[in-house]
Amino acid sequence: MIKTGIRLILMGFVAFAVACTNRTTVHESQKYTRIDSLTDTYLDLQDSLLITWNMMVKDENEKLRSMHELLQIMRNGSLFDQKQVLDLEQRLEQVERIRFNQKTMINSHVVEEYDFASNSLISEIVSLAESNPIFLQKKESQRLVDYIKAADQRVGYYRSDYDYVAQKFNVFLEEHSSQLKEIDPSASHEKRPLFQMASDN
Repeated sequence: MIKTGIRLILMGFVAFAVACTNRTTVHESQKYTRIDSLTDTYLDLQDSLLITWNMMVKDENEKLRSMHELLQIMRNGSLFDQKQVLDLEQRLEQVERIRFNQKTMINSHVVEEYDFASNSLISEIVSLAESNPIFLQKKESQRLVDYIKAADQRVGYYRSDYDYVAQKFNVFLEEHSSQLKEIDPSASHEKRPLFQMASDN
């Protein structure tokens, strides 16, 4: 009887210990699952930011390259004032020097300055090219003019896409500020500036 009682007591302790262990494991599992889920969302948002930014930059690079090519064709021929073409080339190099990045765009004036210089230059280059029908008879010249105009119209779409993702990222930082150190201890967790903010100023 005594052995049976001891056995029952031991079994009770074992059952209690197993139950406590299971509860702890379930609790920790739920905790880790939530952090893992937040981390996945955080990484997805970062990836989306990188993708949308890179797509926008790539299109801008192609537009600038096309402007260089168009001016090069103008310079090689005798249809345009070479001093005027050279002046446009120098201004294009200046536009490239004042380009903004993800850090400098926090200053809305940097974006505004780039946009003003870029837009006015595109307008002058395209107007000059279109002022000479003989020049536009060349397929390459017409192709470059059409590409520059189309790329310039795409700027707003790319910026809108970036702002959409950046806004979601900023909201995530606000809503999960207490978990950010667990999610990504090495990051600064700074909000991303938006193009919309620059246009509103």
